Order: sequence, then C-alpha cells, then structure tokens
Amino acid sequence: MKLCNESVASSSSSRHSSNNKLAESENAAAENSNNMSWGTELWDQNENLGIHTNRGIDALDKFANFLRDRVTIETEYAGKLRRLVKNYQPKKKEEEDNEFTSMQAFRNLLKEVGDLAGQREVVSESLQLQIIQGVTLLSKALREDRKKCLSDGAMLQQNLTTQLSSLERAKRNYEKAYRDSEKAVDNYKKADMDLNLSRAEVERYKNIMTSKIQQSDDAKNEYANQLQKTNNLQQQHFSILLPAVLSRLQELDEKRTRGIREFIIGAAEVESSVAPIIARCMEGIVKAGESINEKEDSFKVIERYQSGFAPPTDIPFEDLSKLDPDSLQDHYNNSMSNHLTMRGTMSANKIKKRVGIFNIFGSNKNSLTADGQKEDFSDLPPNQQRKKLQAKIAELQQKIAQETNARDGLMKMKIVYEANSSLGNPMTVEGQLNESEHKLEKLKIDLKKYQGYFERANQAQVANNSPQANRNQLQNGHRTSRHSNGSADDHHDEGDDQPDDAGSLSSSASPESGLGTSHTSLPGSGQGSANENAIGEDAYFETEVEPLQPLGTCRALYPFEASSEGSIPMNEGEELQVIEIDQGDGWTRVRRANDSNGWDEGFVPTSYIECTLYA
Repeated sequence: MKLCNESVASSSSSRHSSNNKLAESENAAAENSNNMSWGTELWDQNENLGIHTNRGIDALDKFANFLRDRVTIETEYAGKLRRLVKNYQPKKKEEEDNEFTSMQAFRNLLKEVGDLAGQREVVSESLQLQIIQGVTLLSKALREDRKKCLSDGAMLQQNLTTQLSSLERAKRNYEKAYRDSEKAVDNYKKADMDLNLSRAEVERYKNIMTSKIQQSDDAKNEYANQLQKTNNLQQQHFSILLPAVLSRLQELDEKRTRGIREFIIGAAEVESSVAPIIARCMEGIVKAGESINEKEDSFKVIERYQSGFAPPTDIPFEDLSKLDPDSLQDHYNNSMSNHLTMRGTMSANKIKKRVGIFNIFGSNKNSLTADGQKEDFSDLPPNQQRKKLQAKIAELQQKIAQETNARDGLMKMKIVYEANSSLGNPMTVEGQLNESEHKLEKLKIDLKKYQGYFERANQAQVANNSPQANRNQLQNGHRTSRHSNGSADDHHDEGDDQPDDAGSLSSSASPESGLGTSHTSLPGSGQGSANENAIGEDAYFETEVEPLQPLGTCRALYPFEASSEGSIPMNEGEELQVIEIDQGDGWTRVRRANDSNGWDEGFVPTSYIECTLYA
C-alpha cells in the first residue's frame, strides 16, 4: 500500500510539474500568438493553410481511430480474462479441495483477476464515452468550421478577383479610347492643314476628335474609379477580411491541437483512475500467495485421510510342530485373515469395496447412504467415520434450526389469522404446520440416531486408544508371544480378540495423530513389559511401593489433555521423568511430582515429547 501511495504521489507530482510546464508553454504561445498571427504573417498562404488544417483534422481522426482500436483491445482483453477465470473456476468435484490454503489462494487469485477484468472494462467504457465521443464531436465541428472558413475565404477571393477584372477591363477601355482620341486629333490636324478638303469635311474631323477625346476622358474617369475601388477592396481584403478568415483557421487549428492535448491527458487520467484499484488487486494476489501454508495443508491431508488404525505389530514366530495337526488348516486360515486385515489398514477403500460386493444380498438397502456407504459409516476407518458422523450431525442440526424457524413463522401466521380472520384462514396454515412438525420430529429422531452412532464411535476409539489396552494387546498378542516359552497359538488367539485397528490417536492436524516420527521411540527394550507382567493387569496403574527408577527426562513439545484410561495430562514445555520407554505402541510412561509430595504416573504420546535418556 505504501508503494502504491508513493507511486500515486510521484505520478501526481509529475503531473503537477507537467501541468506547470504546459501552462508556461501556453502562456508563451499566447504571447507569441499576440505578436504572430496567420492573418498578418501568412496572408498569401491561404491554400497551404487550407491543406494544413485538413491534415490536422485527419490527424485528430487518426487519434480517434487509435482510441477505438485500443477500446476494442481492452474489451477483448477483459472478455478473455473473464473467460479465463470462468474456465478455471473449481469444478463441483473439486470443491472438497477448497479447504487447502493453496486452493483457497487460487480461488482468491481468480477473484482478483476477475476484478482486473472489470477495471479493463471500466477503462474501455470510459475511453468510449469520455474520449472517443469528444474526439468525434470535435472533429465534426472542426470540419464544418473549416469548410465555412474556406468558403468565406473563397468568396472574398472571388470578390477581389472580380474587382481586379473590372479594373483590367476599365484600363483596356481607357487605353483604347486614349489611342482613338490621339488618332482623331491627328486626323483633325491633317484635315485642317489639307487645303483640298472642304470646310464641312474639316468640321466633321473636328467633331470626331471632340467625341473621341470625350470618350477617352470618360474611359479615364472609369479607369480611375475602378482603380480606386480595387485598391480599397484589396486593402480591405488583405488587412481586414482575409486576416479574419485566416485567424478563424488559426483558432480552429489551435482548438484541434488543444483538443488532442486534452484527450491524451484524459485518456491517461482514465487509466490512472483505475490504477489504485488495480494496485489493490495486485495486493490481493500477493496476500493470497502469502496465505498459503504448506504445514496447514499437510495437516489437512492428515485430517482428511487419517484412518485411525494403528500400524500392524510384529508378526510372531509360529512353531507349527507344537500345534495340533487337526487345527493346522484353521490356523492357516486365521493367518490369511490377519494378513488381509493388515492389508486393509493400508488400503481401506479396497476393503470397503470388497465388503460391498460380498454383502450385496445380505445388506439392508435402508442402512446404506446415497453413495453406497453404511448409515453409521462403520465401513469407513475410525477417523473418517467420526468426521462423516460429525458432518451429518451438523447438517441435521442446521436443518432442524431452519425447520424450527419455519414452524415458528407458521405459528405466528396462524395466531395473526386467528386474531384477524380478514387476513386469512388459519386452517390453511394448519396443514403446513402439521407437515412442519412431522419434518421436525423426523429430523430430531435422525439427529438422536446419529448422535448415538457418534457416541459409540467415540467410545470405541477411546477404548482402542487407551494405553492400558495397547499395552495389554502387546502383552497378550504378538509381542509377548515372541518371548513366551509356552504355546504360541494361545497367545495368538488372545491377540485375535483385540481389534486390529486399535492403538492410534484420533486427534487430527496435531502430533497426537501419531503420524510424525518420534524423537524417543527406542525399540528392543523389554523393561516396561517385564514390570507390567510382574505387577499384573488389575493393579497396573496403582501406586507402587518402590517407584521405578527414571530412565531419563523428557520435555513436552505440545500440550496434552488426558482423555483415555492410564494417560496423564501435560502442559507445553513441562519437564517429566521417563520411567518406561515406548514399546512400539506410541505411548511413553512418565511421572512427575504432585502437590501432596507424591508422584503422578501415566502415559503420554511419544510424539508429544522430546526425551533425553540417561547413559
């Protein structure tokens, strides 16, 4: 924004300086125009001035054509930008990706580009309405004025030419009459000296002489009169009439030049008027880019695809020589089933499709949603099931709120109709009110049903995520079977009773999800399991007479709220003692001093702490 203000200020100051220079040039031009005018300086260049003014108006028309082409380009550019934005709008199938910051930034980018297209349209419309129309009107007016000026000039020139012709004709008549009078005088003189001619003949020559002299004097007077008229007209033509016409041409040309200046500045001001908005669009694009958070998007990927299953435990060694031969086939089938279960934790979608195929004839259609999933979404992984249930509950709550508002509106309308029957019949609202009540009751039943689904899913998850359950599973399942001296089949059967997908934290978008690599997971240590076997399952979390020796210390990287059996809460940055390291289940046993001079012990997620073990 600061950069935009600076650019606007600099452009404003440069505009002021250019305006000052323009005013100075105008003043200088005005002074020069007072001293120099076309009427006095170019009195004999009428034809060239006509050509010059015509070229000037043609230049104005050329500028108008330039603006029209630019308006066409601006319009096409804006249209193509809008078409580009429309083509790259997220499709309906891509709406689920809108939660990612990168996709949100791209949508904001498209919005800003659409605003840019709008500003180009503003430029196009402003140039069309403010500049091009003005140039067109000015060009038309200038051509009409020029035509009138040239017509007046031609008329003045025609009058002068006519007078000059009259003068030339009078001069020729005077010359002819003068020659005739001279000849008549000579003839009279010859006749008067000729003694052979009679007196009558001499008198005739004398009358001819007198007539010719009179004609010569008349022609002379006419010539003098025409000469005076011509001189007066010529003086008036070149000093008053023609300068006036040429001055009008000068004003016309100056008006055209001034118009081009104003239109060029106006076009620049049209562009400058949208520059702040375009700058804000650029700021919006930059802000959209800066809003992208790769970590947040990564957490949202975890939140979307996290199944809630725990990674499979180690596969124990199975000594087939210790098994009953009759149970070998059943044991093999159980092993294959467990293997398929482990594959299912890696690809829940494939398992879901197989369930759908094999349960075509045994499933109830009413228990399936529109997309083929179960009504309680139990065919999805635990985390995805809870998210679907949460979304369904939120949707039902919103529908209940809307239907409640509609019912309240109908009840108020019924009350108004009952109070004033002229407004309407209350019985017409009764049917709508009963239908609304029915819908509302059905929505509440569905809400209660899905809340029950959600509560059972949470209970199952809490039970599966309990540290005690995880440790018991490890003790009674595959891990203990590797160290057991008894029958491996007994331990394996006990492990089968435990869910395959237990042991994973369900909190999404946080380290509690267990997807991150722990700083302190040290496989191969059996101290914790040995202590737990010695204490026993029922007294697992009871205070021990002799506290375990700490194996090291740890610092909480994140706050943790204890929500399962055997876990304890901790604050970010809190220092704790490690009394049992992670056994591969994602939990570490820690303790801290309490206010009663005792110890609080329990499990915390391994990925939430940073451990420093003693050497």
